[in-house]
Amino acid sequence: MQERIVGQVKRVNGPVITVKGITDAMMMELVNVGEQRLVGELVKLSGTEAIVQVYEDTTGISPNDNVYGTGMPLSVELGPGIIGTIYDGIQRPLETLRNVGGDYIQRGINRPSLSRENSWMFEPLVTVGDEVTPGSILGQVVETERVLHKILVPPTLFTKGTIVEIAPKGSYSVDRTIAIVEYEGQTFQLTMMQRWPIRVPRPVRERLALHTPLITGQRVIDMMFPLAKGGTVAIPGGFGTGKTMTQHAIARWCDADIIVYIGCGERGNEMTDVLREFPRLIDPRTGRSLMERTVLIANTSNMPVSAREASIYTGITLAEYYRDQGFHVAIMADSTSRWAEALRELSGRMEEMPAEEGFPAYLPTRIAEFYERAGYMKVLNNQEGSVSVIGAVSPPGGDFSEPVTQHTRRFVRCFWALDRSLASARHYPAIGWLESYSEYVNDVAAWWDEHSDGSWRESRSQIMDLLQREVRLQQIVKLVGPDALPDSQNFILEVCSLFKNAFLQQNAFDDIDRYSTVEKQIGMLQLILSYWRLGSEAIKKGVPMVKIRRMKVVQDIARMKFSVDNDDVGELDRIALRLERSLGQLGGMYEE
Repeated sequence: MQERIVGQVKRVNGPVITVKGITDAMMMELVNVGEQRLVGELVKLSGTEAIVQVYEDTTGISPNDNVYGTGMPLSVELGPGIIGTIYDGIQRPLETLRNVGGDYIQRGINRPSLSRENSWMFEPLVTVGDEVTPGSILGQVVETERVLHKILVPPTLFTKGTIVEIAPKGSYSVDRTIAIVEYEGQTFQLTMMQRWPIRVPRPVRERLALHTPLITGQRVIDMMFPLAKGGTVAIPGGFGTGKTMTQHAIARWCDADIIVYIGCGERGNEMTDVLREFPRLIDPRTGRSLMERTVLIANTSNMPVSAREASIYTGITLAEYYRDQGFHVAIMADSTSRWAEALRELSGRMEEMPAEEGFPAYLPTRIAEFYERAGYMKVLNNQEGSVSVIGAVSPPGGDFSEPVTQHTRRFVRCFWALDRSLASARHYPAIGWLESYSEYVNDVAAWWDEHSDGSWRESRSQIMDLLQREVRLQQIVKLVGPDALPDSQNFILEVCSLFKNAFLQQNAFDDIDRYSTVEKQIGMLQLILSYWRLGSEAIKKGVPMVKIRRMKVVQDIARMKFSVDNDDVGELDRIALRLERSLGQLGGMYEE
């Protein structure tokens, strides 16, 4: 990367710098400002002047300081060593920077995103004479016990080449040549590392239809508002409603192969909790640290606002790289509202015309570009991989009508609206069942029906209908009280209350309840619906609702989320038999 002087500083306005005397520069070029070499990006060109967005504190930069061009866009390094690393918004390794400069990041300090000192055991999967194309797999590296990292041919070097030299199995650094490819008389030296511009989606062969749910172990999500692998979802909610907690639970328990967690503009103490907690969390599938399948991008609210804007693109580019290896990746973006606020601040400093609430007019376009990079893909080497995006939104005052929430809602197909009243009642996850929705229900129905003997869609429809009827009945109860309702309607309220407490509410600190398998979720829902069906029949026979409520088996249903282990789902069938027997005896007594 050869530097050249492309201009001089004319004006400094926070992280936005006006550069004069531009000679040969290009849009979105990575530049270094001043003798401290502050990292920046050229975002606007006008004649001999340009606007540079700087990703570090610009204190001390003065007019006529040189601006150096690199000839390349802002890019990330892709290769072995990403998993388990903590980066900032422009992929600088924070732990390495701390070892070099202390607890506070020094301006102008930079280190390679991938360590050049570490060696990786490379195992070739091609031989001399083999033809390779963009995205072909050259070999593999065991990055962690969970991740078998594929070394790929970069997507843009050539269309088809021939391997003329391949390194034998052995230990190499990421910048060491491991293959030489010949194409049309030219030779290309390939390493285990490649670079990719963060604002450009990586190419794929084909976008596939979504068909498999991302299983999270959270019942309200999996059963009521499922997310498909390769899908997009927004989690809007006011302060304290549990956005971060919900994302933590998904990151720990979902069946994605790789987790990319982006802390975009969040408070420092929240990110500190993430950085301390994730390495200690145990992956339930391997019994090892969760960090062995996790990448953390930490860009807190006191870090430069420009880097916050870039962090979203950095995270999704890393996700696309692992998707190209055939992995299913889940991105947690917390929160996209802070990212939008960074756009607003930078837009204001560049004196652009504001749109609604001061956000730039291109806010919807940027949101759409981000979420459209999700998907279930057939990648260049014909494997299948996916990127699922789970974006938290923090509307001021919990107002879902503000621009970021509304525009996000346009571009996602799943909406988990967090309810403040549920959060205040300590009902977590606080996903409201009335305002939330999922457009993936039909996409994943075939998968769920296969795993539930065809009952999932019907069961979900029944319980959603009951919840809707409960809302209408609650309005009557507020006016005239519950005693004015007949037992048949009071029983709806009883069943819905049981469903909310015994099914929708989950305790993240309970060893059994914090995660539910697919089989347990289906069994619990069917048991509650059996209670509704058999209880309604008993009431028609004249059984008072109070008698039904006092049955011991009802308490067993209420406690099943704590008492029935994921490995002993048969206990739910035994509870169902006791329920049928108890209600049959009650009905027989009143028939006589």
